[in-house]
Amino acid sequence: MRRIRYLLYLAGKSAWNRCATLALIVFSIALSTALLLGVEKLRTQIRENFVQSVSGTDLIVGARGGNIQLMLYAIFHLGGATNDIGWDSAQAIAQKPEVGWTIPISLGDSHKGYPVVATTDDFFEHYRFRGGRNLELARGKMPEMLFDVALGAEAAKKLGYALGQTIILSHGNSGNYLTEHGDMPFTVTGILAPTGTPVDRSLYIGLHAMEAIHVNWRGGALIPGLRITAEQVTRFNLEPKSITAMLVGLKKRAQVFALQRDINEWKAEPLMGVMPGVAMDQIWSMVNTGENALMLVSALVTVAGLAGLAAAILAGLGERRRELAILRSTGARPLDILLLMAFEGSMLVVAGIVCGLLALYGLMASVSPFLAESYGIFIYLSLPESGEWALVGGICLAGFLTSLIPAFRAYRMSLADGLTVSL
Repeated sequence: MRRIRYLLYLAGKSAWNRCATLALIVFSIALSTALLLGVEKLRTQIRENFVQSVSGTDLIVGARGGNIQLMLYAIFHLGGATNDIGWDSAQAIAQKPEVGWTIPISLGDSHKGYPVVATTDDFFEHYRFRGGRNLELARGKMPEMLFDVALGAEAAKKLGYALGQTIILSHGNSGNYLTEHGDMPFTVTGILAPTGTPVDRSLYIGLHAMEAIHVNWRGGALIPGLRITAEQVTRFNLEPKSITAMLVGLKKRAQVFALQRDINEWKAEPLMGVMPGVAMDQIWSMVNTGENALMLVSALVTVAGLAGLAAAILAGLGERRRELAILRSTGARPLDILLLMAFEGSMLVVAGIVCGLLALYGLMASVSPFLAESYGIFIYLSLPESGEWALVGGICLAGFLTSLIPAFRAYRMSLADGLTVSL
């Protein structure tokens, strides 16, 4: 053990004497380590943000179609529904004894590219995200009057809206020439706190408000010559006839499969119930190829850094022949020379990993507020998880094995070769 400690000390002193040259190797390994671990941490945390866009919801109910399609338009407001759910069916499901709460959702309109979500007060009371967190207001209050609207954090910031501002919604959710509901303006009464979910990129109105702005519409178009003002619309029956989807929470989660079977066999109309976790896994599996490609590129950069380490040490062996020969002449064994070179390379790898981790966490601390504010991506500073420690261990092991290449070359150098002067 004493001999090992001495070799470690000698390897450290030798590396320090050539610190200017070896600093580039440490920088290369630090950069590759930061890239590899950064991709892994970003991948896992983006996935966590994605998966936890909704939590506590046991079933998502919509018109019969594909699981992924239902998840995309009900939670992420992407794409469109194949059909709507009848309001009678939605109420019948809500009244089932095993159902604890429901959140009806009606989609189809937008405002300057941001989706408009019509729902009820149950959305603000029961919707959960990221492990059970509930929605909170940053400013103002929840919609109370018919033409009140609450804005997601990102929508409010990007559009520059403030409380009390009047806005006009548009019919439809795509295209540059959408018809506006200009006769029924809405007033911004609340701005939600950032969540890092699709909630940040949406506007929220009441179900009755969605019916109100479409009173004079038939078949997706205005009824010619019929003009109804915001004051007159309150005289109409604004009970919704259909909704786009519904989130369902059960009193006992063990009943989810029975309720899902009942919904899938619904006789009044073709419906389906999807468990969010299952659909999320299906969606994430679709992006596995890109995820694996990023990891492969990062791994190749790490391999390139380690290859540079081996090349630099091998290139320096010619200049260090006399140094190694003197060590041999003072009693160092060939195995000591091998360990000395291996320890030196391993020290450089460890130094590179430490520098890479410090750089990575420094970068994360500086950019995480920007990512959260601009893109709704929450990156948390935390100790490396098991997968990241495995990567660190893999880099250390690969660095040690790479160091054995020049170490074995030095091991084979003979004492005579080191002391012979070429003429």
